[in-house]
Amino acid sequence: MKYNRLTKEQLEELHQEFINFLATQSITADEWNDIKINKPEVAEEELDIFSDLVWEGVLNKAEFLEHFSKDQIHLFYLGETRMHLIAIKVNVPDIDITTQEGYDWLRNNLLDDQVAFYNANKEYSEDHNLDKFKLILQGANITKGELYRYFEKLVVDAKS
Repeated sequence: MKYNRLTKEQLEELHQEFINFLATQSITADEWNDIKINKPEVAEEELDIFSDLVWEGVLNKAEFLEHFSKDQIHLFYLGETRMHLIAIKVNVPDIDITTQEGYDWLRNNLLDDQVAFYNANKEYSEDHNLDKFKLILQGANITKGELYRYFEKLVVDAKS
C-alpha cells in the first residue's frame, strides 16, 4: 500500500465509488460479502487498492496545501515540477495563531517586525504525489489556495 487506507467514514462516503471499483473487477455484492467472510486478507487488499486509487486521484488534483502550528503557517502551491512555499512565522511567544485570537493578532500585525515571511521552492522527488502525501501526514490540509494567493500578493508587493 502506497498511502494510508481510507477511514471507515471516508469509505462510507465513497460507498458508490467502491461498488463501481468492485464492478470493474467483476465482483458482485454477493461475491464481496463472501470475500469479506471467507477471504478477509483479499478484502483487505481490495480496500488498500481502492484507497490508493482514491488518494492518487485526490493528490493529482491538489494544488494547494496549508499547515498551521502555534507560531507558523506554511502555505504550499503544488506546481507541475516543484512546490512553492510561503511561510509566516510569528516571533511572539504569547501568540498562538491556531486560535482565533492569535490569528486575529496576526492579521492586524502583518507588518510587525516580529512577523517574518519566507518563501522557497522545492523540487519534487520522482513521486510527486508521495511528496504531497507526506505533507498531509505532517498535518497539512488541501485547500483552494485563497490564503496562499493573499500572501503571495503581499510578499510580491513587499519585494516591489
